[in-house]
Amino acid sequence: MAPATTDAGLHVSLLPELKTQESQIPRRASVSGAVFNVSTSIIGAGIMSIPATLKVLGVVPAFVLIVIIALLADISVEFLMRFTHSGESTTYAGVMKESFGRLGSVAVQICVMITNLGCLIVYLIIIGDVLSGNQPEGSVHLGVLQEWFGIHWWNSRAFALLFIVVFVMLPLVLFRRVESLRFSSAISVLLAVVFVGISSVMAISALLEGKAKSPRLLPHLDNNASFFELFTAVPVIVTAFTFHFNVHPIGFELGKPSDMIPAVRISLVLCAIIYFAIGIFGYLLFGDSIMADILINFDKNSGTAIGLLLNDTVRLSYALHLMLVFPLLNFPLRANINELLFPKKPLLATENTRFLSLTFVLLVFSYLAAIAIPNIWYFFQFVGSTSAVCLAFIFPGAIVLRDVHGISTTRDRIIAAIMIIMAVITSSIAISTNIYGLIGSKS
Repeated sequence: MAPATTDAGLHVSLLPELKTQESQIPRRASVSGAVFNVSTSIIGAGIMSIPATLKVLGVVPAFVLIVIIALLADISVEFLMRFTHSGESTTYAGVMKESFGRLGSVAVQICVMITNLGCLIVYLIIIGDVLSGNQPEGSVHLGVLQEWFGIHWWNSRAFALLFIVVFVMLPLVLFRRVESLRFSSAISVLLAVVFVGISSVMAISALLEGKAKSPRLLPHLDNNASFFELFTAVPVIVTAFTFHFNVHPIGFELGKPSDMIPAVRISLVLCAIIYFAIGIFGYLLFGDSIMADILINFDKNSGTAIGLLLNDTVRLSYALHLMLVFPLLNFPLRANINELLFPKKPLLATENTRFLSLTFVLLVFSYLAAIAIPNIWYFFQFVGSTSAVCLAFIFPGAIVLRDVHGISTTRDRIIAAIMIIMAVITSSIAISTNIYGLIGSKS
């Protein structure tokens, strides 16, 4: 999942309130450009855990769930844009403010901050897995540095991540204008394409050679507990399809903002296909041994130099991709925190003390959390069960039910109510199951 961005760096609010401000910005974006931007917003670190959902759900239920959540995401975006065009605001927070006042606006900002901070931590966890490996459930998965040089103190998880944070992340997050990152962003997209392409080729090759694992079509249920565990996969896919904080910035760059709806639909179809393809290819390669972060599984090789090279290329390409995406996620996060905590202070970009303090605090917190929590599955479940599900489904549904502009139809209200009820029930079950699982594992 990629971050929301600003048009002119930190000195421009991430959530401008008036359409007159938008009218001053040249509208040069095309529908094809919007499709690319929305697709980039959707495809992020979430793709790493999609194969694990197939392990939990089985191929058929996972495919159905991906389709359902993609359809609900399309409906929620249509709700958002319809109420946006009927009101005076051009932002998600602004639309919520029109419906629920200042409380609604703050709720959106807090959810964006939770989602983005969670993803920053997930990025560092994945990078740590690639460089220094992981030991989930007692199985040892070596990182690239350990495979190349052996296990030493300097390529441990804590030290390797510290090096990346200081010498790669810090210089990038100190840029005060998002435009300064345009070249690194272009490289990151190329690296993501490399990851997807090589993974697909490896899976197809394994299938042709008869080495592919047999995918499980349906989930394997032993008892009631395993049934409720199926719900823990829902937040992972919800997070993978949460891009709603980027809908307004992208949409209002179009010559016709109404073109955003078909652009979103094309993007959702493309991303649903990519997610399912990665899920099935990952399952064919690794079967039930697949990890919550599929990159960990690529420490295995076919016993040849080419196999080792492909595995290392897959892991490093995506790790580098995340390093370059990290500062883009940091921009809107830092801006929202500043806007929430210091609404009356001077511009953030003009105050070195506040700018550097926020930057260092976010970086240090992300680093410490990535060291303390070595499994990305828990983060996707938490974010998907809370802030992401609010941004994707609960808030859009609430806007329709509130209907301050009197434009909701009976069908709209029924769909919105069902959307909210489903989101609350599945998230509650997922949270309860996760808490029960954590308590059980410690007892």
